[in-house]
Amino acid sequence: MPSSRCSESGKGTCCVIPAFNAAESVATVVLGLRRILPAASITVIDDGSGDDTGGMAAAAGATVLRHERNRGKGAALRTGFAHAIADPQTECILTLDADEQHRPEDAPDLIHRMDVSGADIVIGSRRRAGSGMPIHRIVSNMITSFLVSARTGQDIADSQSGFRFIRRAVVEHTAFHHDGFEAETEFLLAASQAGYRIDHVPVRTVYAGERSHMTKWRTTVNFIRVLFQAP
Repeated sequence: MPSSRCSESGKGTCCVIPAFNAAESVATVVLGLRRILPAASITVIDDGSGDDTGGMAAAAGATVLRHERNRGKGAALRTGFAHAIADPQTECILTLDADEQHRPEDAPDLIHRMDVSGADIVIGSRRRAGSGMPIHRIVSNMITSFLVSARTGQDIADSQSGFRFIRRAVVEHTAFHHDGFEAETEFLLAASQAGYRIDHVPVRTVYAGERSHMTKWRTTVNFIRVLFQAP
């Protein structure tokens, strides 16, 4: 597999950030990306927020796409992906969350891993121990990551991580239809089914009591339902 052609300065990369009621944190994420990946483009999808998420993201220098109502993370990713690949300069897409859970400083590690391994998708695999990750998230993540690995035949250490570096071709040729958080699992399954290779690199994760929009066990059930619905 050839190099991603996306440099560690962010050239050729579009950063896609789904955001819902993230006015307190989204600007920090955008500014961090602008510092670490100065050549990247940055797009925030304001998924029907009731606060000033879009305004804060725009003030920090991001392009903002807005859903008039909250449609879910999967829908926000589809909007961001369509915008990213509409630009012929986009070679790769970096996805990360708007709540500061993912550190922009770790983005070059994902880019470097893709160049070294030749993978088509590199996942930022969160360290569970000592991260402050809530126990229900740890259990859910362990269950779904084990099942996704078994289903795909690939070593996927953190199937729920939204911190991902993805080649353009994967986005162009991988369809996913769910609107919620389970769409990220659906995307991995579809990409693997299409023959794309998935790798991962450890990243730091900070949980500081931020409010998660995942709905505990119902979300886990949705993840598992996607696993058994996939071809």
